[in-house]
Amino acid sequence: MSAYEDRVLYQGDVWVRLDTLPRLLAEGWRRTLSDGGVVSVVRTPFQWSMGSPVIEIETGGYQGDVGLYVPEVQLPEALALLGFEPEDPARD
Repeated sequence: MSAYEDRVLYQGDVWVRLDTLPRLLAEGWRRTLSDGGVVSVVRTPFQWSMGSPVIEIETGGYQGDVGLYVPEVQLPEALALLGFEPEDPARD
């Protein structure tokens, strides 16, 4: 399993990893995010992917665990779209 950083600088902005999950599941989450207006990117051990490379998936491209990232400024929107509860700092 690949290790992906929680926060990365990508294209000049800070992106936050939502999760590390199998490629097909990540692509489903990306569709949900996109439908809600949130930009996302998948990071495989080999590259960054902003578009869903259907041809790569259909031809047996990398299907292992990937990092799913969103811009830090869209993190609250992304979590809401995916049904995650916002973290309450007072609980820590």
